[in-house]
Amino acid sequence: MKKKILQFAVLAFVLFTQNIFAQELYMPRNIKEAYANETRSKDGKPGKNYWQNHGKYNMEIAVDPKTRLVTGTETIIYENNSNDTLKSLAIRFVNNLHKPSSPRGSEVNDDFLSDGLTITSFKIENEVYKEDARKWGTVGTVKLKKAILPHSKTILNIQWNYPLSKESGREGQIDETTFFVAYSYPRVSVYDDYNGWDKLPHTDRQEFYNDFNDYVFSVKAPKDYVVYATGDLLNPDEVLQPDFASRLKKSYATDEILHIANEQEMKSGIVTKQYDWNVWKFEAKNISDVCFGLSDHYLWDASSVIVDKKTNRRASVQAAYDIKGTDFVNSVKNNQYALDWFSNNWPGVPYPFSKMTAFQGFADMEYPMMCNDSEMGDPVFAQLVQDHEVAHTYFPFYMGINETRYAFMDEGWATTFEYLIGIAEHGKEAADKFYKDFRVKKYITDRSTEQDQPIITMSTQVSGAGYGNNSYGKASLSYLALKDMLGDDLFKKALHYYMDTWNGKHPIPWDYFNSFNTAAGRNLNWFFNNWFFTNNYLDIAVKGISADKKVITVENIGGFAIPFDVIITYADKTKATIHQTPAIWEKSPKTAKIILKSTKKIEQIELDGGIFMDATPENNILHLK
Repeated sequence: MKKKILQFAVLAFVLFTQNIFAQELYMPRNIKEAYANETRSKDGKPGKNYWQNHGKYNMEIAVDPKTRLVTGTETIIYENNSNDTLKSLAIRFVNNLHKPSSPRGSEVNDDFLSDGLTITSFKIENEVYKEDARKWGTVGTVKLKKAILPHSKTILNIQWNYPLSKESGREGQIDETTFFVAYSYPRVSVYDDYNGWDKLPHTDRQEFYNDFNDYVFSVKAPKDYVVYATGDLLNPDEVLQPDFASRLKKSYATDEILHIANEQEMKSGIVTKQYDWNVWKFEAKNISDVCFGLSDHYLWDASSVIVDKKTNRRASVQAAYDIKGTDFVNSVKNNQYALDWFSNNWPGVPYPFSKMTAFQGFADMEYPMMCNDSEMGDPVFAQLVQDHEVAHTYFPFYMGINETRYAFMDEGWATTFEYLIGIAEHGKEAADKFYKDFRVKKYITDRSTEQDQPIITMSTQVSGAGYGNNSYGKASLSYLALKDMLGDDLFKKALHYYMDTWNGKHPIPWDYFNSFNTAAGRNLNWFFNNWFFTNNYLDIAVKGISADKKVITVENIGGFAIPFDVIITYADKTKATIHQTPAIWEKSPKTAKIILKSTKKIEQIELDGGIFMDATPENNILHLK
């Protein structure tokens, strides 16, 4: 009997699984091959043959503020975990974007341009390679004298230098004695299971794709300069005077916001050890990148917050800013709130790193454990920007997203979390207004609507408004529509399944789709096809009402499966609201029938999509005589 029950359960599961994946989604040929090779699985998990490569980076970096020259020495132990024999290495250096010859997505000033990377020594397994990188773009290829065999390691030793740009973008000079130094070292580019070497150039529009590596690195800076970086500061007592090292250590274990160094203390030269140069040492493991900022006059605040209530694990929260940076006075307080909220609400995954530092610059950009944000002059907007950048901790830094190809996999989620935390901070009405004005309005009212492309389109293949809409607003709307349809509990269960399965790895869109299908226990492919693989947009209309006033017909002109409210005003001036989830479009994607139960006389029917702004709102109202 037990055997028959078990057989029945197995059969039911097989039928259930077949039903989930009955509607296949489009896959490019290389993605199909990855599934055929079982490096990825249709149950949403990494396949039994999944692999990814890894590096251990030991780096010594120095910054000369007078010349803006960054010099470095690094040793990389690179692990080839694939079944492929690697006959070349792709080396990525993002800051070659500043070379005049590099392709860029927009115009730049002369102060943005530089000579780029110079390699002064390049060795692999102690064998010298005649490589100076002068002909490289943001990616260079080194043909190997000895191939790297499957499941083996090799050691690279590189010495290099490059000038920081005078005009700061995502990195560069902030003021005469302040610098943000990111993407500052040659690194082995990603070699993955679905595309091989990642050789797409960085053009300053699409963002990044990196392996998860281990880093031990030092930054040599002149006295009176404080260095703020990804990772844990290993030697505070060697670089800070005792009082300031003590304040920093105290901040790691308290909710109190401490002023580690104020304006006068920085001016007085009493904060750092007074050697000509100090060497700041940091460590960060299983992370996709490291960066740092340095200044001899920035104010320094710090505190911490419990991010995992089960273990009482704390994360350090710090801020570095100019005396005129009024937005940053509240950065530590705001980011304490953000780390706590993100850890316990959406996504509801404990902040995975040991630190978050807000550094005043110009980029409005995220980095592992850091954000480089500009002075907005508006504390509410400044908080929202930092919320967005901190939210990126999860996508792409906890989940190893290929932002270059699939920007919607990280920007869409950060935009969603930005909206959800905004509700908690400022109320739903204010959050809705900002989201519509900042994330949806330009997209839905764009006169150049031929820019609408399927969200699944590779991010390198769209530009201008098409890139922005796909990456931010449209993608975020898809996630919020799915949340509305599944309900918070099931949506969070599916989100956690996806994140638990793929953190520290390299998910692609189909892994997201399959993970949610499995965790939700439902065939959601119709929804994913509707939102990601079509040229749909946001536009519904009241088609009419039946003669007996019992059935309202709603037409989906734009095609997206969106939620909406039907607001009925009766002749006696009372109102009723009927909410419709995106599920209403599953069986009939173009027309929906809404059955009314009330017998009261109707005066007006109105459709309200809320943040799902309608392209033609004038046909969303029907007046009845």
